[in-house]
Amino acid sequence: MPQRIFITGYGIISCIGNNIEETLTSMLRSTSGTGKIHHIETLLKDELLVGEVPKTQDELFALAGITPAEGYSRNSLLGIIAAREAFINGRLDNHRELKTGLISATTVGGMDRCELYYNDFLTNDSRNAYIDAYDCADSTEKIASLLGIHDFVTTISTACSSAANAIMLGARMIRTGRLDRVLAGGCESLTKFHLNGFNALKILDKHPSKPFDQHRAGINLGEGAAYLVLESEESLKKTGNIPLCELAGWGNSCEAFHQTASSPDGKGAFLAMQKALGMSGLGPEEIDYVNAHGTGTDNNDLSEGHAIEKIFGDRIPCVSSTKPFTGHTTSAAGSTEAILSILCLQHQVIWPNLNFKERIAELNFSPVDQLLTNIPVNAVMSNSFGFGGNDTSLVFKRVDKWASGQVGK
Repeated sequence: MPQRIFITGYGIISCIGNNIEETLTSMLRSTSGTGKIHHIETLLKDELLVGEVPKTQDELFALAGITPAEGYSRNSLLGIIAAREAFINGRLDNHRELKTGLISATTVGGMDRCELYYNDFLTNDSRNAYIDAYDCADSTEKIASLLGIHDFVTTISTACSSAANAIMLGARMIRTGRLDRVLAGGCESLTKFHLNGFNALKILDKHPSKPFDQHRAGINLGEGAAYLVLESEESLKKTGNIPLCELAGWGNSCEAFHQTASSPDGKGAFLAMQKALGMSGLGPEEIDYVNAHGTGTDNNDLSEGHAIEKIFGDRIPCVSSTKPFTGHTTSAAGSTEAILSILCLQHQVIWPNLNFKERIAELNFSPVDQLLTNIPVNAVMSNSFGFGGNDTSLVFKRVDKWASGQVGK
């Protein structure tokens, strides 16, 4: 039988919290972290709402435990903060003989500093340390160096499915015996380029986003980082870690329908969910909650909604998008929402789809609009769909027993 994959650690930072505990508190209070822009000087500052981490560069250095130095982008600092929490949580500093990898996702890389110091690059050499930081792999290398992970290090960049693909690749590396443990996830900071690019596509909402609502008007962008520790069953027997849950299935498709839009019938989303379910061995009726990609755009929500109806038929589980809490953290969304999905399994809750008022006319279901507590949540699906039709779904399920190194179903 193929190796089972377990989650044994996690770490997160976003506009709703600097760690797992703060994030859980915000979610249980149904508190959104989106608001006005404070840390970017842009003409859009008073127009757009974003999910901005409420910390300055110096405050992020302090949270990361690093002395302020040239060459560290905001993106790298967010990644270091979340990755270190997961590293400690999953006890990766123990059993160094186990093959351990880092797979980190990002798209903007160190663009936040580069766009700030671009004129210095042209006129003097005072900020050259940030030129290398522009590369997407820079944040990955900095995380790997600080945490001492060297067995395998790589960077994934597939837009909004990036972090989910990092988790999927990590699971595949364990399945094939290349690694025993993987720190996988993603980081993304807000930038002017980021904001202007999405604004040019005319898919940003100037008000709080309302995914799956008939009157949805677009995205609120966000920033943050989130990482999971994936561990094989054999590794668990050596480390003695207690699994948070099992990564039971994953699926990816690339429908390539359009550079930015999803296909109207949701074919790519359907294929990703179908593959993840098939690998998990679960039937559609056994999924208790779908953390939808749910960006709040006209195209995505209708397309994803059609795919959900095709997968689940007339027995659609609870569905919601958590992006109104955190903003759309783009390349970090897959791992951010994976962690929020795992918290549902741990605490037997289902997160509400904030700001929802009216069902989409073409769909036969509505998202959950209030916090549900004390209900059975045994298996969840987390969807992350990227530009170009690169769509990924992950299925997590509860682990009921842990005794004498044996993982129960």
